[in-house]
Amino acid sequence: MRKDTKTIFNAKTPANSGKLSILARNSLCWKDRDFALSVLWGFIFLFVALVLNYAAGIYATERASNPVTDIILSNIPTFDVDGLFVYGTVVFWGFIIFLCVAEPQRTPFIVKSTALFVCIRSLFISLTHIGPFPTQITVDSNILAAFSFGGDLFFSGHVGLPFLMALAFWKDTLLRNIFVYAALFFGVVVLLAHLHYSIDVLSAFFITYTIYCIAEVIFKKDRQFFDAVIH
Repeated sequence: MRKDTKTIFNAKTPANSGKLSILARNSLCWKDRDFALSVLWGFIFLFVALVLNYAAGIYATERASNPVTDIILSNIPTFDVDGLFVYGTVVFWGFIIFLCVAEPQRTPFIVKSTALFVCIRSLFISLTHIGPFPTQITVDSNILAAFSFGGDLFFSGHVGLPFLMALAFWKDTLLRNIFVYAALFFGVVVLLAHLHYSIDVLSAFFITYTIYCIAEVIFKKDRQFFDAVIH
């Protein structure tokens, strides 16, 4: 059934010169049982990943050791970029939701690859218990406080997730550039705020690339469905 849906989405129709409305695209996808089940399993996977992230974050924070020196953080002052950190995160996820609504075929791969990212990051932060840098800013956000605990440093999710989206949307030059710049933006922000060590930021690019490669293999069908909507 997915193959038929893909064909319909790529077909030209006299009414819209080859492009269906957002409502029509969503209607086609959500009527597809395989698509709906794939999204459902994706969100179940994401829920489990977030539970693991919560447990790993609490564990790492409780067992955090002393902070260490850092070649960047030790040589720059702390900047109050709390607003950029919080609202930048809100804008980022709002944009992801918009892309999923605009092209719903993207949703299964985005949700599942994000869940895989969160799971693997949970493993990393449970293994590494370096204490937060002493001059880090206090982030005033109840929502982000539910996902970040202070000791969950390695590696940076704020850098890794935008880069994961850049890899997913690599064939779309505009979106690729937007997400690459978003990853660089968050990298600068967390360093200016002393929220992450430089190794957390730098390693995020390399680890995220590996996560993406794994996602392409284990979510192959979802990746193929995703590619069908890249113009």
